[in-house]
Amino acid sequence: MDPHGLDIFNPIDVRTLGHKAFRTPGYKSNQALQSVLESPKITKVFFDVRNDSDALFAHFGIKLDGVQDLQLMEFASRGLRKGFLCGLVKCIDKHSPLSPAERREWIKVKDSGRKLFDPSSGGSYAVFDKRPLPTEILLYCIQDVQYLPQLLLVYNQKLSPDWRHRVSRESQQRIKLSQSAGYNGKGRHMALPPAEWSS
Repeated sequence: MDPHGLDIFNPIDVRTLGHKAFRTPGYKSNQALQSVLESPKITKVFFDVRNDSDALFAHFGIKLDGVQDLQLMEFASRGLRKGFLCGLVKCIDKHSPLSPAERREWIKVKDSGRKLFDPSSGGSYAVFDKRPLPTEILLYCIQDVQYLPQLLLVYNQKLSPDWRHRVSRESQQRIKLSQSAGYNGKGRHMALPPAEWSS
């Protein structure tokens, strides 16, 4: 098994494939990725679904459904629901059961990837257009999703059925908002929890 988990992740080159990435039926299931993403019966886990939903809708016409937003789950799982929403890095750092060695590797991969794409670190977003994708970028992207199952388990165990329902409902509201004409995916408002959720 690859220590980075490359053997269990199947990246899809959306930049190269375009709409085909979402509309081509699978070999075994004959189901296209778009139908999976739009199915309310198949649970998909995102961390702050808003900008991903915005991009999928704007570029490919995909209307996400059946989403559990881990950022909302984290906030809902707090004893006192106060403060701002957490980012993924903070959630992984605080709630993912990483050993000291895994934590060091996680930080190393994050830093290596960031240096290649972040303009403030001397990188360029054009690195995402390179083919084959540099290994450092691939690992950076994988790291963003490999800890989601652990976080889902941690947060889900802390939620009552009522709060799970509220998270599902608010996740759908986020998707609806992200597909509206006036959606703005940048700014301080992105760190604010749902107003009615404060303790």
